Amino acid sequence: MVHHLSEKHSLISNWIAELRDVTIQNDRMRFRRNLERIGEVAAYEMSKLMPSKIQATKTPLGIHESKVLAEQPVLATILRAGLPLHQGMLNYFDKADNAFISAYRKHHDNGSFEISIEYLSCPDLNNRIVIVSDPMLATGASLIQTIHALTKVYKPKELHIVVAIASKQGIEKVEAALGKEIPIWCGDIDDTLNDKSYIIPGLGDAGDLAYGTKMQS
Repeated sequence: MVHHLSEKHSLISNWIAELRDVTIQNDRMRFRRNLERIGEVAAYEMSKLMPSKIQATKTPLGIHESKVLAEQPVLATILRAGLPLHQGMLNYFDKADNAFISAYRKHHDNGSFEISIEYLSCPDLNNRIVIVSDPMLATGASLIQTIHALTKVYKPKELHIVVAIASKQGIEKVEAALGKEIPIWCGDIDDTLNDKSYIIPGLGDAGDLAYGTKMQS
């Protein structure tokens, strides 16, 4: 199930435009903050669909029957590019547990690549709501392998995916691998990938734009 957060205009459309804009991308702090904002909006929208309960809240003048989250989710992200989006979600789900996954494109001399997962740090995910964030859903390979790595060890009761920009091909591949019922929350959706599997028009390399150019392996 795809939730296209900028399908109707809102401030999120402005933030995504700034993420894409080559004249603004050099401001790394603004780039990271815009990813944070998208994470905050996604968390807010997602919270509307999460289980709630009634809690008796004591005020200075009485008792209020308050609606609150029935449980806290686990926020998972793929290092390093996912950190700003993750932080935005953590700003709103501020009592959540956290999980971190190291997954990257391991490039070969012939120009091809494979997704390598080297590190997984997480709490017990059994019977938990798990939200996996990654700024770009291009081919879908890293998200699929990350979720397979998590579900190989644990059995979450619910999974969500949050991305800033997705490709249509990536969405189709994720749905084919994980099922169409998995909610995918997208800031925006682009049409195509280039021959290097980058989203077009996209925004470039989100990790490099947020944290600086890395050495390729």
